Amino acid sequence: MKPGLLFIVFIVCVLFADVSSAADIQLPGVDITIGDSSGDKQDVATAIKVLVGLTVLSLVPALLIVMTSFTRIIIVLSILRHAFGMQQTPPNTVLISLALFLTVFTMAPVFSSMNQNAFQPYLNNQITSNQALQVGMQPIREFMIRQTREKDLALMLELSKQEAPASVDDVSSFTLLPAFMISELKTAFEIGFIIFLPFLLIDIVVASILMSMGMLMVPPMMISMPIKIMMFVLIDGWSLVVNSLVSSFA
Repeated sequence: MKPGLLFIVFIVCVLFADVSSAADIQLPGVDITIGDSSGDKQDVATAIKVLVGLTVLSLVPALLIVMTSFTRIIIVLSILRHAFGMQQTPPNTVLISLALFLTVFTMAPVFSSMNQNAFQPYLNNQITSNQALQVGMQPIREFMIRQTREKDLALMLELSKQEAPASVDDVSSFTLLPAFMISELKTAFEIGFIIFLPFLLIDIVVASILMSMGMLMVPPMMISMPIKIMMFVLIDGWSLVVNSLVSSFA
């Protein structure tokens, strides 16, 4: 199983854990029976778990954004595209796909730890669903804590009017998540500014040269864009950007 899918499968399996019976599924013209329904209470519990599982699946994109490295990566790539001056190149599909693969790459140690310590023991009936959830969340919390600034965490504790915890392990996930998001946004904009600056200098130089030559009717972007693309290709810019992004999570 691909490590990027472990997070989704783990949550869904926990929600469907310890289901001893399945309910009948009835649709117009279709009657599907899975297992043997032994009681109304069990049917209701199964239906609720199915509903909760589908709800969690709908929230997976949001969980991917708020609990992984996806936010930082996609923001930096978006700033890079604006630095070129091109609004649709590379297209959103390419940027999001690249961000997803880089997210899986950077989160691979976290997913591997979840698989070894929580997902596989749970499949082998060595631990319960509650224990699997607690053990599986620990690597993600450690990743978020490692990438969260103390200032941002203190801000969220102050806004929530909570007392300072004795250790980071005592910080609730509801407090840690927004602090992690704020830290990711700040780091992403810092990296994006460093990337944006050389392109801005090229625009300024080209605009100054055109003005000094009296070519006021020529859009500076028409001259500077090919220069920026050529410079980015010559310095192998994509490798440098990806290297900087991956290294920032070390």
